[in-house]
Amino acid sequence: MNMIPKSFDSPAPAPVEGADETSPATSLDLVDSVDRHIWHILARATHGASPIAISTAWYDWLAHIAISPGLRAQLTLEARAMAFEHWKQFWIQTGFTLPRSPEEFSALTEARLKFIQDAYDEWVNWLTQSTARPVGVSRVHAERTSFSLRQVLEAFHPRNFLLGNSEALRTTADEAGANLMRGFGYFFEDISDAARLSPPDREGEAASELGETLATTPGKVIYRNRLIELIHYEPTTSQVKREPILITPAWIMKYYILDLSAQSSLVKYLVDSGFTVFMISWHNPGPDDRNLSFDDYRQLGVMAALDAINAVLPGIPLHAVGYCLGGTLLSVTAAGLAREDERRLASMTLLAAQTDFTEPGELAVYIDEAQLAALDADMESHGYLDGDQMAAAFALLRSRDLIWRRIQTEYLLGQRGEQIDLVKWNEDVTRMPYRMHSQYLRHFFLNNDFVQGRLNVDGQPVAVSDIRAPIFALGTTKDHVAPWRSVFKIHLFADTEVTFALTNGGHNAGVVSPPDHPHRTHWIHTKLDGDHYLDPDHWKAQAEEREGSWWPSWRDWLAGKSSGERKPKKPKRADIAGNEIGSGETLPAAPGQYVRETVPR
Repeated sequence: MNMIPKSFDSPAPAPVEGADETSPATSLDLVDSVDRHIWHILARATHGASPIAISTAWYDWLAHIAISPGLRAQLTLEARAMAFEHWKQFWIQTGFTLPRSPEEFSALTEARLKFIQDAYDEWVNWLTQSTARPVGVSRVHAERTSFSLRQVLEAFHPRNFLLGNSEALRTTADEAGANLMRGFGYFFEDISDAARLSPPDREGEAASELGETLATTPGKVIYRNRLIELIHYEPTTSQVKREPILITPAWIMKYYILDLSAQSSLVKYLVDSGFTVFMISWHNPGPDDRNLSFDDYRQLGVMAALDAINAVLPGIPLHAVGYCLGGTLLSVTAAGLAREDERRLASMTLLAAQTDFTEPGELAVYIDEAQLAALDADMESHGYLDGDQMAAAFALLRSRDLIWRRIQTEYLLGQRGEQIDLVKWNEDVTRMPYRMHSQYLRHFFLNNDFVQGRLNVDGQPVAVSDIRAPIFALGTTKDHVAPWRSVFKIHLFADTEVTFALTNGGHNAGVVSPPDHPHRTHWIHTKLDGDHYLDPDHWKAQAEEREGSWWPSWRDWLAGKSSGERKPKKPKRADIAGNEIGSGETLPAAPGQYVRETVPR
C-alpha cells in the first residue's frame, strides 16, 4: 500500500522537455490517449458505468455458486417451498371464491393482484439476498450483484403494467381510459429524455421561482469570487447571538435546500431564532472549470468565506455547518485550521456528512477502480460530470420510489401532480468539475485517505482528531447517500465533545424538518471528551428520544455554545482582496447570481 501522504494540490506531472515523436514519453502519451479514447466511447455508451465492474462481480458470484453444490440444492429447495406456499395461499385466499356481483368481482380481482404483488416482492427479496450467500464472494461483489439484479426485477414488477396494477385498472374503468390518454401524452412529452432514469428536466422552472417562492429569506451577497457567492441574511431580531453561523452546503446540490419556501426554510428558522447566518452559494461549473481541485473548494470556498466573515465581524469565532459533501470539506478545513491552532470555530455541525468512507452504503456499488476509470473518461471530454448523470445514479438507489412509482403515477394513472418545493429543488441539477470530482471519489470513497492520515492540507497531514471545537452531527434513518451508521463514526475519530442526533427520514427530507412537520422523531445523546465509546446500537438504546423536529434541539445546542448576545449588523461588503463585488457597487440581493446558473458558461 502506498503510504505517501496525498495532497489535493499536487501538480500534474510536467511534460518531458524536448521529447519528439519517437521518445518513450511521447509513445506512452499516445498509448494512454488511445486507451482513454476507448474508455470514453465505452463510458458514453453506458452513461459512465463500467460493464467490467458489473461483469467481474457476476463472475465472482457464478464461480463460487458453481463450486457450492450444497448451497445450490438448498436454494432449489427453498424456491420450490416458496412456490408451493404461494400457490397454496393464492387458492386458499382467493381461488375458491365465486363473485356474485360486479362489485365482488372487482374486489376479488384487486385481492388477487395484491397477493401477486406481495408474492413478487418476496421473490425479489429472496433472490437479491441469495447473491451474498455463497462462501467466498466479496462483500462489494455481493452488493453489486444484488443491486443490478434488483434493478432488473423492479422493472418487471406487476405494478408497472396496467393488468398488474389494481389502482390503474380501477382508474381506467372510472375514467373510461382518459387516464391512459393523459399518460401517453406525458410519455411523449418525456420521450426526449427517455435515456434518463431521473425525472424530466425542470430546472428552469425552479430557477424562475428563486426569490419568489423559493430562497426567499432576505439577504445580500457580500462577497464573490470565481467559485462562491457569500450571502449574509438580514437580521430579524433586536439582539443576535455573538457568534455567527456559516453554512457550507454540498456543491452537488443548490444551496437553497436549506432555504426553500418560508415554512420549510432552515435559514429563516435560524435568523428568526436570533442567529446571524451566512451561506455559501456555489458556482455551477462548466467546461472552463475542469481543473478546479478539491483544494480549490477549500481555499476559494470555506477559507474565503471565513476571511470574508472575519472582515465583517472581526475577531469573532463562528459556528461552522457543513451539509453532505460540504460537511466533509468543512471537516478537512477545520482539521487544517486546528493544526495551525487557529481558533476560528466556536463549534462544528455536520449534517448527514461522512468523514470515514469504509461503509458508504449503497453508493459503494458505483465506486471501484474500473468504475472510476469509466467516469474519468466520461468527464474528461467536456470537463465536468453532468447533473443529469448524477441524478440518474441517485435515482437508481431508490428506483422503486424515484423511477417506477413515477411511471405508475404519470403514465398509468395520468397524474402529473403539483410539485412540492423539495421536488423542485431536486430537479434543479448541478455539475461537478472533472478534477475535483475525480479527487474526491479517489481520496475519500476509494482510499479513505482522510481518516487514514494520508491527506495533506498545505503540505501538512491533517486528522479529525486535531479538531477541538465541539461537534454536533446529524444522521437520518433512511439515508441512502450517507448512512447514519457511517456518519456515526465521527465518534471514533474526534477527540472532542460530540453530540449526535438521529432523525427519521432520508438524506434530504430528514434534514429539511421544520418544527411543524408531522410524524418527526429524533434521538440525541452527547459523548463528552473522555467518555467511553458506544457502538450505534448501544448509543440508540441510551439516547433520549424526543418527539418532533431536530431543529429546536440543534438551536438550543448552538445557543449553549454561544457566548452571549450583541446588536445585529446589516449586511455589508466584505472588504478583502479577491472580492469581485466592487467597493462602490450595490450589493446583489439574495439568492444571488450563481444559484441561477443552469447552462455551462
